Amino acid sequence: MRRAEEVTPELLRSWALPEPAGDKSDRGDVHVVGGEPSTPGAVLLAGIAALRVGAGRLVISTGGSASALGVAVPEAAVRELSELDSCPCPDVFVIGPGLSAPEGLVAKALSLHPDVGLVVDAGALDELPSLPSRTVLTPNGRELRALAGTDDGEVDRLAAQVAAERQVVVAAAGWVAAPDGRLWHDGTGSVALATSGSGDVLAGAVGGLLARGADPDQAACWGLHLHATAGQLLVPQRGRVGLLARELLDQLPVALAGLC
Repeated sequence: MRRAEEVTPELLRSWALPEPAGDKSDRGDVHVVGGEPSTPGAVLLAGIAALRVGAGRLVISTGGSASALGVAVPEAAVRELSELDSCPCPDVFVIGPGLSAPEGLVAKALSLHPDVGLVVDAGALDELPSLPSRTVLTPNGRELRALAGTDDGEVDRLAAQVAAERQVVVAAAGWVAAPDGRLWHDGTGSVALATSGSGDVLAGAVGGLLARGADPDQAACWGLHLHATAGQLLVPQRGRVGLLARELLDQLPVALAGLC
C-alpha cells in the first residue's frame, strides 16, 4: 500500500475545483435519493450540503413525506421514490442517506442513467451492482468493514482494499482511497463530527463537488476537508460534543471560501 498524502489547505489550493461560469446549470444537477418515514431529515441534510458547496440544482426523491420535505427545502424539487423512473438525468446521484435497506435503488438509478456521477452512502452500500468510474463510497466504520468482508484491519487498509476491489473512490473516517492505490489522509476532523446526520452532510458535500465537475478523488478529498473544517469552526461555539449536523451546513461555504 502506498504512503498516504496529507490533505492540507495548501494541497487543496493546488488542486483547485472547477469554477464554471454562467448560470446554475453550469454547476451541475444533484439528485439525492433516500429517506424513510422515520428519517426524512437525512436527504434534507445531504441535499442542502450539495448546494452549500456549489451545486446548481437539487432534486430529492424520498420515502418520507415529499410535500413536507418540499416545504422544508424550498430550493429543491421533491418527489416520491415511486417517481424515480420519470426523473430527468442528473449530473450526480447521491443514494442512501436515511436508508436502512438498499431497496435496489442504486441498480435502478444506474439502469435509468448509467453514466452519471454517483455517491453511495448508508443503507444503499449493502447492495452494490457494478459501479461507474465516477463513484465515491462514503461508508462509516461498520459499513466499511462489511464492504471489506472483515472485522479486522485499520481504516486506511480497508478503504484501499474496497477501492481496489470495486474500482471506485472510498472516503471513510478521514481517509480517501483511489482504485489505483493512491491514498490521502485528512486529520482535520475531531470527535465533534461524531453526531447523528454528520455522514449525510459529508455524502451531500461530495456529491455537490462531483456535480461541479470535480474528479471523484478530488471531490472526496475536498469534501472530507470541508466537512471537517465546518466542524472545527463550530467547536468554539458548541464545544466538542454539542454540535448538530444541520449546523455544519451553514459552515460549509465559510470553509470553502477560506480555500478559494
